[in-house]
Amino acid sequence: MLDVIVVMDPIAQIKIAKDTTFAMLLEAQRRGHRLHYVRPGGLALRGGAAVAEAAPLQVRDDKAGWFTLGEFAPLAFGPGQVVLMRKDPPFDGEYLYDTHVLGVAQQAGAQVVNDPQGLRDFNEKLAALLFPQCCPPTLVSRDVRDLKAFALEHGQVVLKPLDGMGGRSIFRSGTGDPNLNVILETLTDGGRRLALAQRFIPDISAGDKRILLIDGEPVDYCLARIPQGDEFRGNLAAGGRGEGRPLSERDRWIAAQVGPEMKRRGMRFVGLDVIGDYLTEVNVTSPTCVRELDAQFGLNIAGQLFDAIEAGPTR
Repeated sequence: MLDVIVVMDPIAQIKIAKDTTFAMLLEAQRRGHRLHYVRPGGLALRGGAAVAEAAPLQVRDDKAGWFTLGEFAPLAFGPGQVVLMRKDPPFDGEYLYDTHVLGVAQQAGAQVVNDPQGLRDFNEKLAALLFPQCCPPTLVSRDVRDLKAFALEHGQVVLKPLDGMGGRSIFRSGTGDPNLNVILETLTDGGRRLALAQRFIPDISAGDKRILLIDGEPVDYCLARIPQGDEFRGNLAAGGRGEGRPLSERDRWIAAQVGPEMKRRGMRFVGLDVIGDYLTEVNVTSPTCVRELDAQFGLNIAGQLFDAIEAGPTR
């Protein structure tokens, strides 16, 4: 039996039908592990040791009442524990500091999923560019002139900040758009912030595919998040429709390019975003889509993850 300690956004506010962290908690409880819920903001260092303000947790797959908490009390990190770091972006200063605390917890013997150093190293937009053979033409810059030239060169581009999630602050622009200048000025804060420009991939109309990796190996099905109406973004948070599909040969090739490095770096559960033939993002903080894929194909992806967790760390 393990003590499974979850660091997440407020559990009272989740939508259990779509929440991947909740799927993990249900599976951990089904296996007989003890659950502990860390109060938001409850990680700390006390005398050089990592601790959490945490409460015993029970979960139920019931939208009328899906959790019960015990009393909060200090919890020291150590062996026999699995810490699920599942707090959603943005990756701000407080998130960064929490990864440092979890690094100390890891040194004390706790198994942290995903690895705290990897969470710091892999910005979800930039990490894809570690595998340029998989990516569309991309420019990351603060220079508005360079970004504009890139947009005009490729005709249509997608422009986004490096710290967004759920489709927020993503623009499609390019040749003939009178708003291109102001979009670039806004995204870069007048040349003070990095922004990413990527050639627009028309295959987005068929969906932005989420491919899940467990210890570097892909789940056999992906969730294509298909834009609806006049929306070009496929993100479920932006109204996209999720449609499960088996992985294509190209999907598996991309997973094979990325997976070994993710496993080597202790990134146990990773979500790849693929549009058409191209990798666009590598999600490591709190990848989603488990509940949807489980429901459509009768899978137990959290079970696959806990099989890997129970086998021990990869590094």
